[in-house]
Amino acid sequence: MTAPIISAKGLARTYTTKKGPVEAVRGIDLTVAAGEILGFLGPNGAGKTTTMRMLTTLLPPTGGSATVAGHDLASDPAGVRRRIGYVAQVSGVDPAISVREELVTQGRLYRLGKTEAKNRARELAEDLDLADLLDRPTRALSGGQRRRLDIALGLTHRPELLFLDEPTTGLDPGSRSDVWDLVHRIRAEGTTVFLTTHYLDEADVLSDRLIVVDDGLVAAEGAPQDLKLRYAGSETASLREAFLAITGHHTPAPEAPVAV
Repeated sequence: MTAPIISAKGLARTYTTKKGPVEAVRGIDLTVAAGEILGFLGPNGAGKTTTMRMLTTLLPPTGGSATVAGHDLASDPAGVRRRIGYVAQVSGVDPAISVREELVTQGRLYRLGKTEAKNRARELAEDLDLADLLDRPTRALSGGQRRRLDIALGLTHRPELLFLDEPTTGLDPGSRSDVWDLVHRIRAEGTTVFLTTHYLDEADVLSDRLIVVDDGLVAAEGAPQDLKLRYAGSETASLREAFLAITGHHTPAPEAPVAV
């Protein structure tokens, strides 16, 4: 059997504050299979952002262990970073430079040669419908165009695993639909996707499997239809109903309209 691309056991993070220790993540066990789209859900304060930050090496765990893309999170974080892509909630592009410059610079940061970086920039621009925008300043991009650029930057080094942190927040329905199509295409090309989102309709449409966290622990996991049947009593129920039954919290965000 193929080894999971993410395997975490007892992953934990405790913060030290003036008022004492705060357990943000209290021991999460999870696996993600190569080639799947994993939706990672939870109410605000559940520990999902802290978990993602640990899995992407941005925050060291205080307990437990994890292997990500074949590398140990604690002993080989650099190896993890070489094999993953990460698209944060907030765009980090430089508004003063062009789309082409941004893509080439990212390639050079990943140690691509000058010619290879330019070729990869053109390839990504073609794949993500940015070819006509290569010489446009990034400040002039629409929200949907900027999000496609963010994802292109995360794919520059052809990662095995792409982390998407709330990739459609703030986008209009048409741009959200474009990002959904892009996520499916990325997976079809062989990249595993680890997705966090506050839109339950988005999680339902995109995810092969869901993991719901609450109070720093895994509360439920399974395919969307399985969770609906198990917690809401019917496969035709909404994911919102299942989420409420699992966590007892309000849903993380209202369902956004879907473009047709």
